[in-house]
Amino acid sequence: MKPREEEADGAAVRKRILGAAMAAFMEGGYAQTSTLEIATRARVSKRELYSLFGNKEAMLVACITERAQRLKAPADLPELRDRETLANVLIAFGTKLLTETTDPVVVAVFRLAISETVHAPKVAQALESIARKPTRDSLCEIVAKARAAGLCDGDEVVMTEQFLGLLWGDLMTGLLLQAADRPGAGEIARRAREATMGFLSIHPKPR
Repeated sequence: MKPREEEADGAAVRKRILGAAMAAFMEGGYAQTSTLEIATRARVSKRELYSLFGNKEAMLVACITERAQRLKAPADLPELRDRETLANVLIAFGTKLLTETTDPVVVAVFRLAISETVHAPKVAQALESIARKPTRDSLCEIVAKARAAGLCDGDEVVMTEQFLGLLWGDLMTGLLLQAADRPGAGEIARRAREATMGFLSIHPKPR
């Protein structure tokens, strides 16, 4: 087998293992799921499983990391010269955040973290450090650049939380309780736009 074919085959096996792990975690809980069960579901040997992932925790972290990569703000943000550009950046950020985070698999990870808080606190710790914190840091960076450009004023951390509060409302609670359906593209766009307009009205351009 050529190196490129081996790499593709390895990627396929890795994806299969992560899919099996996530399904097992959601059905039986993180603490109760064994590596044997994951290997059986993924149709691989335990030896192969351990060669790709050191342990069950590494598999969970990989599952979360894979999703978290999609939430990062682009490195090449446009220069925030005016409020219109800032609005467009915030709308794009909010749209991307809601689109990725309301994915049923992501919601299931949040639900898993809550249910396993006592028995497997590393689930919540991984979710916080890999997904939640970097997302807030990215938004905080946008707000900091807007402040530096004189487009708004206030405490960056408080402003970040305000925007997220306006964006989410009680949507995540509804999703976690399975009392709300995942919003469609139109609803997500509306939420991102209204959150941005509300945020900018709270924080007008300093005189």
